[in-house]
Amino acid sequence: MNSKKRILYQKEDGGVAIIVPTDNCGLTVEEIAKKDVPSGRPYKIVDVSDVPSDRTFRNAWEYQA
Repeated sequence: MNSKKRILYQKEDGGVAIIVPTDNCGLTVEEIAKKDVPSGRPYKIVDVSDVPSDRTFRNAWEYQA
């Protein structure tokens, strides 16, 4: 299920972008990543439970490939 996954990548400004896939779009999470992550940017697909739920320090999050 796509909704149990998140796609993470580092933005140009150094912040972390999180893509939240949906189940009913007809694409796999991998296809969504290839379509929506900017060209040339590495990304990581993780379980939703791996993304912190506390957004207090969200601007301090870092992406590690």
